[in-house]
Amino acid sequence: MTTFRAIPLAAPPRSPGRAWLAERLFRLGVARLPVHVRLPGGELLGRGGPVMRIERPAFFHRLGTGSTIGFGEAYVAGDWTSPDPAAVLTPFAARMATLVPRPLQVLRRFVDARRPVGERNTPDGARANIHRHYDLSNDLFGTFLDESMSYSSAWFGPGDDLHTAQLRKIDGVLDLARVGPGSRVLEIGTGWGALAIRAARRGATVTTLTISSEQRDLARSRIAEAGVADRVEVLLRDYREAAGSYDAVVSVEMIEAVGEEYWPAYFATLRRVLAPGGRISLQAITMPHDRMVATRHTQTWITTYVFPGGQLLSVPAVEEHARAAGLAITARRSLGEHYASTLRQWRDRFTAAADRVSELGFDERFRRIWEFYLAYCEAGFRSRYLDVWQFGLARH
Repeated sequence: MTTFRAIPLAAPPRSPGRAWLAERLFRLGVARLPVHVRLPGGELLGRGGPVMRIERPAFFHRLGTGSTIGFGEAYVAGDWTSPDPAAVLTPFAARMATLVPRPLQVLRRFVDARRPVGERNTPDGARANIHRHYDLSNDLFGTFLDESMSYSSAWFGPGDDLHTAQLRKIDGVLDLARVGPGSRVLEIGTGWGALAIRAARRGATVTTLTISSEQRDLARSRIAEAGVADRVEVLLRDYREAAGSYDAVVSVEMIEAVGEEYWPAYFATLRRVLAPGGRISLQAITMPHDRMVATRHTQTWITTYVFPGGQLLSVPAVEEHARAAGLAITARRSLGEHYASTLRQWRDRFTAAADRVSELGFDERFRRIWEFYLAYCEAGFRSRYLDVWQFGLARH
């Protein structure tokens, strides 16, 4: 377990001019939204809907000096509250590109932060970035994940609980890559071993790569407990160091940690290790292409407080980089609505486990960061601003 070291949440900068402008823009944007916003003096804004309470004027100072990062920081600081933050955030996410009138969007360059150079996903940088998230504590993730310890979108069928839906998702990934008896499988991004175990039980032999020592250790233990250690090898290794030739290459929501600078290297690796006639199965979170282009160099609340170095692709970006690497997309399915449901269940579990999270050494501020993170992501998928796809790929 790594010691939790969050970036300190500074007191709201006093910037009356920016706070005044932020309040005017906020009022203008909220007036068109199906939300119910109560200001500190009791004034109501919005067209009605989920309730957001602005508790103190510091909210507008954070918004004026930090834009979307300030919006999240204000929640963590208690400057705004809501009985259901995901419901409040959903209409904001649905209108992400138009909340600020286009003529005024030029002002964002004065408040949007640039991505830190120190968080580039070089081999060493990627390990440091992953360490800050995945090595927090296996027990922490266990407070809200299902028993498979799957930290990616589930795929719900009628009446499925979360665990059943996670196994359905894993089977979908394995089916796209045609994993069966005798398959040689490379997994890029081990997680806590659920997919490797499932593939081994199909009769495959699996090599799985991770750069998280915490994940490696627990994955090895879980694989041994499942009785498939003779068919699964867990390596602490960067995807760029992958070696060998495989009938199937699978990677579930790992590409979000690669970074635009290294997308060509990632897809080139997929092509390099894929045996002739083999198949690739890739699960990836996506965002609209125009927003990806507009925000590609921008630091966000998520990359500041939760996923340093993280960056989402768009579907056209996946298509472009796959094609450039000599790969063709043979199948695709969207699971965006399923991710919204997955995140809702994770957030409910995390909130219910507040006492256990405290016992693990994580304070109230950490819990509010993660409550906002899970709500923020749920809103992205519920509004369809975000999506998640399973892609099947093959050599050209």
